[in-house]
Amino acid sequence: MTEWLDPLLLSRWQFGLTTIYHFLFVPLTIGLALTVAIFQTAWVRTDKAKYLQLTHFFGKILLINFAMGVVTGIVQEFQFGMNWSDYSRFVGDVFGAPLAFEGIVAFFLEATFIGLWIFGWDKLPRRLHLATIWLVAIGSTASAYFIIAANAFMQNPVGFQINEARGRAELTSIGELLSNPIALAAFPHTIAACFMVSAGLIISVAAWHLSRNQHLETMRPALKFGLWMMVISGVLTTLMGDQLSLAMVDAQPMKMAAAEALYTTATGANASFSIFTLGTPDGVHELFSVRVPYLLSFLSTHTFDGTVEGINNLQAQYTQLYGPGDYTPIIWVTYWSFRWMIGLGLAHMLVAVAGLWFTRGGRVPRRWMWRVAIWSFPFSLLAMSVGWVFTEMGRQPWLVFGLLKTQDGVSPNVSGLEILISLIAFTAIYGALAVVEFGLILRAIRKGPDDVAAPDPVSGEITPRTTVY
Repeated sequence: MTEWLDPLLLSRWQFGLTTIYHFLFVPLTIGLALTVAIFQTAWVRTDKAKYLQLTHFFGKILLINFAMGVVTGIVQEFQFGMNWSDYSRFVGDVFGAPLAFEGIVAFFLEATFIGLWIFGWDKLPRRLHLATIWLVAIGSTASAYFIIAANAFMQNPVGFQINEARGRAELTSIGELLSNPIALAAFPHTIAACFMVSAGLIISVAAWHLSRNQHLETMRPALKFGLWMMVISGVLTTLMGDQLSLAMVDAQPMKMAAAEALYTTATGANASFSIFTLGTPDGVHELFSVRVPYLLSFLSTHTFDGTVEGINNLQAQYTQLYGPGDYTPIIWVTYWSFRWMIGLGLAHMLVAVAGLWFTRGGRVPRRWMWRVAIWSFPFSLLAMSVGWVFTEMGRQPWLVFGLLKTQDGVSPNVSGLEILISLIAFTAIYGALAVVEFGLILRAIRKGPDDVAAPDPVSGEITPRTTVY
């Protein structure tokens, strides 16, 4: 019982569960904001009813998702002060800067203009109204950058100095903090992955309606858009992920070693990438493995004869540098989360490529193909989720790499029972909200796009409906 009331364990569970729930909405908000902006732009340029219908349809899903993301995000930030006060005290001067930018600049921009977009359909000129949704898309993307910059400081602390008298880190360069190499590499990788999630939703929704011969005029172009968006964003995610791996190896070589469960430093052909491995947790006995020679070396150094440091070697280095302790993350978590991230992302890209092939020239796929498209939606979202698990768990035992261990960042005056009660309460409330939120989204999806007014007989223009979402 005492173990389950450990404040550190419960604080980590609470923050992890809140983050997972909040993250269900973040990539969809970012991806859908751009998607809706593109559809509305197509309507403004062509005046075709189908693009206006798609704008309203996916705009409704965006708004439902946006509202829930705001609620869960606020609670998540409160936890820095409630459960991680020692962390906030130690790095709050640095970590708080990008969060302040996110709240004051990016979120303010996003929230303000989404309101103008909702209520401005019949009040703003068409192109000015179009600008509001593009500003929402820019705001949501900028918001993501500031959050990633804050997280990048935890991965690769820069732009600070330690005030020995106050016993905390203090910001010295906001420019250095915001141009952190980890942030610059992680941002395009993350945003491209968000577009994959949005594309996955579009594919699944369009496939669901097309399999029932519903809303053909809108769902056919939506399906094509989603398929191409998935392929393009998938390629970009892969390319940007390669750049992120180089930055990760430079800042946290232990994370790459843990991702491969590489215990001994290897070079060239010996630095192979295992697709699948069975063996003992200590890496001494390998029972079975499927490997690609040289690939780990290439991923880590962009050369086929590069050296990749092993877990045992790095553990010895860190012990000498930081003192006695275990500096190895949980290997099975990092190993499998890294592979699930790659595998699920590639699987979704494969679905999209197959979709483009089977729908070429107006062909109609078989029913089982529609089912694959419909049920493939979680692939990219799960890939992003396990990717963040890898990012955060691969950094352990550090909360801020090289500066603050996770065990030293938890609030000292909060009891395990208090955290357990709040954890149960948050889980229950979030569970209820999840049922409501997913119910609203499913209802909107099943209803499909609304009809629009007939074109004006003189101008030929279509007047959008003015009802509030």
